[in-house]
Amino acid sequence: MREATGNYLLSRPWLPILMAIVMKSIIERYNKSKEEHHQLANPTSEVKFWQREAATLRQQLQNLQENHRQLMGEELSGLNVKELQNLENQLEMSLKGVRSRKGNLIHHENVELYKKVYGTREINGGNRNSLPTSSLSFGKDLHVPVHLQLRQPQQQNYETPARATKLG
Repeated sequence: MREATGNYLLSRPWLPILMAIVMKSIIERYNKSKEEHHQLANPTSEVKFWQREAATLRQQLQNLQENHRQLMGEELSGLNVKELQNLENQLEMSLKGVRSRKGNLIHHENVELYKKVYGTREINGGNRNSLPTSSLSFGKDLHVPVHLQLRQPQQQNYETPARATKLG
């Protein structure tokens, strides 16, 4: 489970940006705290420190909310072409991550179902031919790509000669 979570987080294109913002904020707060540590003996200075800290956190929250709204396709009117392109790239990378995760889950579910089916056959006498088979067969190698192609059905012409249409 830890590996899946790690892959999920690594597939998020906005994560490095968020981490950079958070790290920058932490460093700024550390430096401010270090400078103001000497002044905290005075209660008025401490109140001012926490007021600035609250203002900084409010601004970060507003930035994150704005970023979230833009990722959801809202409030895009203020963005220029380059910003929209960057947003589009972020969304495409996110979709790739989602699709990859979905594909991995489906693959793992298929492997488990395959194990259940063939595991059941082996338990029931060890003979794979004892169960009805379909026209599809599963080989031992599940990683071989299968290429399927959809085609439109061919339309049948049922024209009859003119003399055959006249009855009686």
